[in-house]
Amino acid sequence: MLAAFGVAVFLALAWPSATWSRRMFVVIGLALTTIAVATRTEWSALLLAALGQGAFIATFFVALATLRTPAAISPSIIRCGEYLASQPPGKRYLALTSGGHLFALVLNYGAIQLLGGLTESIAGREPNEELREIRNKRMLLAVQRGFCASLLWSPLAFAMAITTSIIPEASWSSAAGLAIMNALIFSGIGWTLDTIVKPKLSGPRPAPAKSRGSIRDLKPLLLLLFLIFFGVGLLELATGFRVVTVVMLFIPIVAFGWLVIEAQKEAEPAKTIRSYLYNFALTEIPSYRSEVVLLIMAGFIGSLGAALAVPVLQRSGLDLSTLPTWVIIAAPVWLIPLFGQFGMNPILSVSLFAPILPAPDAIGVAPEAVVCAITAGWALAGATSPFTATTMLIGRLGHTTAFRVGTYWNRTFFLVAATALTGTSLMIATLGS
Repeated sequence: MLAAFGVAVFLALAWPSATWSRRMFVVIGLALTTIAVATRTEWSALLLAALGQGAFIATFFVALATLRTPAAISPSIIRCGEYLASQPPGKRYLALTSGGHLFALVLNYGAIQLLGGLTESIAGREPNEELREIRNKRMLLAVQRGFCASLLWSPLAFAMAITTSIIPEASWSSAAGLAIMNALIFSGIGWTLDTIVKPKLSGPRPAPAKSRGSIRDLKPLLLLLFLIFFGVGLLELATGFRVVTVVMLFIPIVAFGWLVIEAQKEAEPAKTIRSYLYNFALTEIPSYRSEVVLLIMAGFIGSLGAALAVPVLQRSGLDLSTLPTWVIIAAPVWLIPLFGQFGMNPILSVSLFAPILPAPDAIGVAPEAVVCAITAGWALAGATSPFTATTMLIGRLGHTTAFRVGTYWNRTFFLVAATALTGTSLMIATLGS
């Protein structure tokens, strides 16, 4: 009840400054609310559940955002990014896709802004315009695909958090190993295609520049990731809470501890901490209001829309459990990216359609098979949809459009990766049945 009230107050305050596209989501939500009130006797419970889903997504986003403040003032994180972005051509893709993956676990979309900005800066020093554009494109794609690979398995990603909260009996711990396998396949396909398909230059290739720093610069990031994942896993086992709950509780504590450590390097640590906390609460979080409106409404529309659609499907006699199991497993891998081409955020499409799917036990598969299929589709949508933050950021840094990044730069990658991930999802379903 408290979460629902908070969401309603936030939307009312954010409405005056919201863009027309964000307001359209709110209008759609109000239309669904009207339908629910007019047609369902239990409309209040449905609205509370939908507002609760929106509140959960917004809270998860803000909890992860707390890591960005200490990361922004950490010299070790900047050095780590520069080391990865300055690798020579033979190692560059693998270094950047691995770095994009690791940074995404800590910074979410901030990983693309940090590494993408560094790659654009490094590529921009190349005097040959043709080589500069080719290099920038390949480096940015490595960062983007590394980021998207994290969506397949990370408990800190919306893909895994929302999917495991929707699919009955699903948990991150049971799906993590198989999802990591998918992430390795996803990343391996990107590296293989980059190695095989190399753009031709009209002139000779210049000698590669020396990389900056050393592999030791990765140590702080790896230690931070170890702390986060060890702490999250330990607390999940110790408390029995769902991993998303643990993340929302634990990550802000880690962020505050990291901020305290970084502040010790300043002349007045206590004043520095107060200043950053003040800035985060009163400047940084309000600056996310547009994104938070979208996230809340995607969760709200998906939850309420699915609740309204289920009885309609039942009355129509349509029973999805009668479909072949392989169709139900393969569909999310292809349909989530397809919906993304028409403006449906993966949060919205998964929240809307995943509850309509038959329960895993009804089709004779383990929950992790459905989880891995959905996160595979989510990751592919992140790489190809012109309406996701990943393609928009890469398009901006690559001096092109999000549409070109999603449908042209990643076209071959999508076809190969979607085929491979369909195969692994079906294999998981077969082995777990």
